[in-house]
Amino acid sequence: MKLQKIKYEELTAKQKEIYNFQRVAAQLADYGFNCIKLDDDWQGADFLAYHKDGDRTLKVQLKSRLSIYGKYEGKDLWMCFPNEGSWYLIPHDRLVEIVGEHTRWLCSPSWESGGYSSGSPSKLLLQAISEFRL
Repeated sequence: MKLQKIKYEELTAKQKEIYNFQRVAAQLADYGFNCIKLDDDWQGADFLAYHKDGDRTLKVQLKSRLSIYGKYEGKDLWMCFPNEGSWYLIPHDRLVEIVGEHTRWLCSPSWESGGYSSGSPSKLLLQAISEFRL
């Protein structure tokens, strides 16, 4: 059998989510996390990442770009998203704080309607969240 690499842009939305989960789960393994994909967005999470030491389990919402949503506030969710070849893993509420400090997104009609996302966040914002880059 000859294996052939896929083209990400040809995947369906669900296939992209599974692909992204596999990519980030592999990276989180380097930090001692085992990831379990959830089918039903349990408590807002797409997957759970539990640490080998048994002291941490993260509820993670996986996105294809930097995103914040009012419905995730106060739920102890972590946002995970790729940007320019790197993955970021950051507590949602901390991400909202940083976004509020470095952008005007929280004053936008999109945020007031429920959420905001960006496929090309500013260099200033990326620098502000750099400690959360995997």
